Amino acid sequence: MTQQTITTETDASLPQKPAIIAENVHKWYASNKFHVLRGVSLNVYRGEVVVIMGPSGSGKSTFIRTFNALEEYQQGRIEIDGIELSHDLRNIDAIRKEVGMVFQQFNLFPHLTVLDNVTLAPIWVRRWAKKRAEEVAMQLLEKVGILEQARKYPGQLSGGQQQRVAIARALAMQPKIMLFDEPTSALDPEMVREVLDVMRSLAQSGITMVVVTHEVGFAREVADRIVLMDGGVIVEEATPQEFFQNPKEERTQKFLSQIL
Repeated sequence: MTQQTITTETDASLPQKPAIIAENVHKWYASNKFHVLRGVSLNVYRGEVVVIMGPSGSGKSTFIRTFNALEEYQQGRIEIDGIELSHDLRNIDAIRKEVGMVFQQFNLFPHLTVLDNVTLAPIWVRRWAKKRAEEVAMQLLEKVGILEQARKYPGQLSGGQQQRVAIARALAMQPKIMLFDEPTSALDPEMVREVLDVMRSLAQSGITMVVVTHEVGFAREVADRIVLMDGGVIVEEATPQEFFQNPKEERTQKFLSQIL
């Protein structure tokens, strides 16, 4: 996928400002004994799809969870869509309205129908009328291919269908940025493709995406850049072609030899 360039009417030559700016981000766990993020810096540009790969425990999921304050960081700077991420709850709320997230587990409310799961946040956070929220929800459920499941409950759906509901729920807030934290890792192999197909379609729509995944085919096809993390640092970042065909770092070569 080719990175999109954003221009303005006033000056098409102006440099594009990143949608996500992370500078020298550090995080410690367990009373400062476990240094999980060790000075991580990354810019993600509007319309770009960045895939983060790496072994378990490398800090990749923790890193993207700092983008919407699900994880605190102790040092460094993060800016999301022009908003500085700080302890100010107003800034955190503003960021969370613009950032959708899909997790490993679906985290759907089991006592609510699919439609109610998708409309809940727009009604209570965006203050939309129920009719408008339901119209948008039905459009999104059709987009992710499960419109016929709208009146069912999560327990009546397959894992792949539940994850597509989770994607529709995140999109219902009309976010500018979507984060995916290993969205297929909890799925049976035959259900992985249907979720990845939705994510491919979403990437083609031009929304900014950061995806933590081990799905090599998806990374090759969809990513503008691939980032390898290990030990709480970024080891290498490159285009998919460079990453898979000509990795520069020995650690990247070893990682690829284990997953390819």
